[in-house]
Amino acid sequence: MTPEQKQLIRNSFEQVKPITDVAATLFYGRLFDLDPNLERLFKGDLHTQGRMLFQVMSIVVSGLDDLDELAPSVQALGKRHAGYGVEEHHYKTVGAALLWTLERGLGSAFTAEVKAAWSALYQLLAQTMKAGARRAIVVSV
Repeated sequence: MTPEQKQLIRNSFEQVKPITDVAATLFYGRLFDLDPNLERLFKGDLHTQGRMLFQVMSIVVSGLDDLDELAPSVQALGKRHAGYGVEEHHYKTVGAALLWTLERGLGSAFTAEVKAAWSALYQLLAQTMKAGARRAIVVSV
């Protein structure tokens, strides 16, 4: 990721922070619209789940300059999600729901450059999570 992309992510995330509860509701609504079967993977309260999602996002955004340091935690997150029943093809749906949510939350501030920056970050995180999930499968076999 370029320094410019990192700054775009930081700036846009600051704009989303005040509406995290609304953004979480939008995100999960869109996620379940895109794939209703995903709803069965969520056992708890979606409000709490949404807060956890934005806590993770906040940690990632804060750590943009040292993503390698976050990699073990992101891999562990992927391993946990695999245990919940998340499959590799679900990551594409989650990415689409995330970008859709950011577009709704940011409005005209969701430029092509902001979208590209968030897409790059999400792809990196998804790849890292999937690697963690695959390692967990190999270890458990």
